Amino acid sequence: MTDGVPTLEDVARVAGVSRATVSRVINGIRNVDTEIQKVVRRAIEETGYAPNRVARSLVTRRTGAVALVVSGAGEPDGPVDPRYSSRVFGDPFFGRVVGGVVDFLRRHAMHPLLMLADTEAARAEVVAHLRQGGADGALLVSTHAADPLPGMCVRAALPVVLFARPTPPVPISYVDVAHRAGAELAADHLAARGRRRVASISGPLDVPASRDRLAGFRDAMARHGHAHVPNEAGNFTHDSGEVAMTRLLAAQPDIDAVFAANDLMAQGALAVLAHAGRRVPDDVALVGFDDSSPARSCRPQLTTVRQPVEEMGAEMARLLLAHIEDPAAPPRSVIFDPTLVVRDSA
Repeated sequence: MTDGVPTLEDVARVAGVSRATVSRVINGIRNVDTEIQKVVRRAIEETGYAPNRVARSLVTRRTGAVALVVSGAGEPDGPVDPRYSSRVFGDPFFGRVVGGVVDFLRRHAMHPLLMLADTEAARAEVVAHLRQGGADGALLVSTHAADPLPGMCVRAALPVVLFARPTPPVPISYVDVAHRAGAELAADHLAARGRRRVASISGPLDVPASRDRLAGFRDAMARHGHAHVPNEAGNFTHDSGEVAMTRLLAAQPDIDAVFAANDLMAQGALAVLAHAGRRVPDDVALVGFDDSSPARSCRPQLTTVRQPVEEMGAEMARLLLAHIEDPAAPPRSVIFDPTLVVRDSA
């Protein structure tokens, strides 16, 4: 090895390949054999070579970074809601998405740039940042059904992948879970436990995932002979689960099973049931959705429908890198299958 800072030639010598091959691997050019890529990456680690990102970006016209954008639908030109970021980052679901994204990007020498877009000005700033080359593309997690940012990105011809099916429909790649199928798993499980007076707590009904989960649950319950399933809509928070469960108990005190459309609302429902002296699962069986940390921290622990959020985050990142490599490729959707995790609450 030469004295001083390791060079491209040092890596090539250790790997036993040409300097050009090392350069192609570092710049992410795809026509390099997988085994040769592994040899080159081991040589990079052994030599301690650090690619010059500035020089690399001049060649590839890429930054090596992608924007991870959390977007809502705030009022036009309205003030920033100081509670928005705390609500987002306090939600264990978002942490799982980020974990899947970051783990994938690290394996591909890419770096996430976190951006919040909760106002009209912030959304415009995201689009401008991407247009100006501040990141190679964006992974978009939208927290509101009316969010205009997916459409803005599509009209600007930017490489973007969305978490969850867009509303309204736009030609954009996305990952999602089979929401109806997951809700059907919950319904089948409750019916198999002999529950007869069943209710549900949905998410906001302007959100496609919420509508799909409620429809899937009601359809499956209808197949089991339940003609009517009362529902109260929450907004995916603990507090809204408490409010919804309070209303359901007031309207139908003899409820013996509840399906909540996420674990945070199920956790809120559990608190109300305990306060009302209703034992879970003896008196009321309770099923959540997500299999996030609240499902395991509840007492009793929640039976829940698991969506593989970490894998979905990683797939978002994979789709984005493929889109960056081939901007002309048509948008793709990847739908994951849910599974039922049976614990103590049902």
